[in-house]
Amino acid sequence: MKKTIAVGADHGGFPLKEKIKSYLKELGYNVIDCGTNSTDAADYPKFAFKVAKEVSQKTADFGVIVDGAGIGSSMTANKVAGIRAALCYDLSSANNAREHNNANVATLGAGLIGENLAKQIVQKFITTECTAERHLRRVEMINQLDNKNKIENISMEENLELSNEDLMKIAQTVSNLMDKNNSNPTQTGSGHSDSEMVCMCGVSSEKKPETLRHFMEYGVERLGYHDGSKCDCVPEDIARCIDHTILKPDTTEDDIKKVCHEAREYKFASVCASPSYVSLVAKELHNSGVDVCTVVGFPSGAHIPEIKAMEARRAIRDGANEIDMVINVGALKSKNYDLVYRDIRMVVEACEDGSALSKVIIETSLLTDEEKIKVCELAKKARANFVKTSTGFAGGGATAHDIELMRKVVGNTGIGVKASGGIRSFQDAEKMVKAGANRIGASAGIKIVQGAKNPTITGGSSNSSGY
Repeated sequence: MKKTIAVGADHGGFPLKEKIKSYLKELGYNVIDCGTNSTDAADYPKFAFKVAKEVSQKTADFGVIVDGAGIGSSMTANKVAGIRAALCYDLSSANNAREHNNANVATLGAGLIGENLAKQIVQKFITTECTAERHLRRVEMINQLDNKNKIENISMEENLELSNEDLMKIAQTVSNLMDKNNSNPTQTGSGHSDSEMVCMCGVSSEKKPETLRHFMEYGVERLGYHDGSKCDCVPEDIARCIDHTILKPDTTEDDIKKVCHEAREYKFASVCASPSYVSLVAKELHNSGVDVCTVVGFPSGAHIPEIKAMEARRAIRDGANEIDMVINVGALKSKNYDLVYRDIRMVVEACEDGSALSKVIIETSLLTDEEKIKVCELAKKARANFVKTSTGFAGGGATAHDIELMRKVVGNTGIGVKASGGIRSFQDAEKMVKAGANRIGASAGIKIVQGAKNPTITGGSSNSSGY
């Protein structure tokens, strides 16, 4: 039976509420919209109460309320008997609210989180269950307060000792908070929109739109593209699948402006540039619908985790909504898996906080199969959005074997697999997609102009590298 979700918002939360409502419907849930229905000034208690009432009367299984900060709506909803409303600002708070407190209403701050993170929070909230006996017992203690029992009549002293599991979770939470605070001396930027892109690789093919449509038929959603010449030959439907990349060390501001102008004019999917140019790219692409991507720990990956996290947060604050981070290969080969995990997780956390897409570049050409499997497991544990084969700067490139191995590890968890580096023909790319890749990009660039239908191999060694 489909669950029913009641949603509501004030004027400040209205745009985000509408996106959440559409998302819930896409997931197959029934939705009760309690208003407001515009950005005209409205009082949040009115709509928070409506959502809480739907949940209290059991006409809705859960409630989601959005205002500027989420605090006032939480206070309002908790005045209604049977409601356990929780302000959720990240995946951890959403999970805790459900697993520990059996919350039935989530309140969100539209001024604190972006669309992508809000969707993840809502999904986490409505799919997490409260099953542990100790948590359920404590929730029942909260419920007794609705029955107007005096607080002193509730057995607050009974079984209040913490279990070893509780203590371990508390210790881990404190440790994570300390690491996060140490790595983030400044605040994150505002949220950014969803996207799933790739910004590098090595597909090089004959100049024509039909070749690109072959890739689309195999399930590839994004293709990297460097050379902006003859952009007028790019059909709009294909242009929206292209990531315009410029990562050369001698790139100038004029080069950046040129690439952004091309991306804006021909409606490319994204522009990927070095971190120092993110603010310029964001400025040039403002209100264009083109996404902003950058790289972190690039190209060696040998930076310490705190620096990578700061770099990611700074890039997001400057306007990036897609982050490609390079792992610490040396730490992986030294079997320092705790460091590798923390390295990835700190960047993923920065992306989650800033509603940006996280992609993990593992440099397959430098790894054994055992190491490839291990780092993909760590990326999965860290909840990254993508695992990617290479930067193109370490030699070698993607192979069908690597892609198949990576796909086997991440399975159908929702984590994408991106083939990058050393792919020199349509046939090579086809092998990658069949092996499990769902992203392909270009190093030399996919030069899209009208021409012969069949893709051909262009110049260059199969082992050549670079973006």
